[in-house]
Amino acid sequence: MLLNLSNHPSSSWPENQMQWALQAYEKVEDLPFPHVDPNLNEVALDKLVDEYFYKVREKRPKHVHIMGELTFCVALIRKLQKAGISCLASTTHRTTQELPDGTKISKFEFVRFRHYWP
Repeated sequence: MLLNLSNHPSSSWPENQMQWALQAYEKVEDLPFPHVDPNLNEVALDKLVDEYFYKVREKRPKHVHIMGELTFCVALIRKLQKAGISCLASTTHRTTQELPDGTKISKFEFVRFRHYWP
């Protein structure tokens, strides 16, 4: 099973991303990504990481798709990998259109899942 821990529920994934996930991992389940307050110090962040480490472990996934706030992800990925759970990121192609007023519109197109290195 692939556990999706990101701000993007699998129900909103493009068809090719869901097909890839189901083909490779058979089942996808979502765990909503937590709000990570930018004012958290390292001790508070570590508590949040521990909380989510146990939430993930309760679901018993073999693989976790994890994308979000970087310091939280790095800390949780390290813990999960030590526990024998592989962690993956989704890769995308980004195209950006700049409007005359300077606004930029970015479009992301799923390419593949890639493992985080242990």
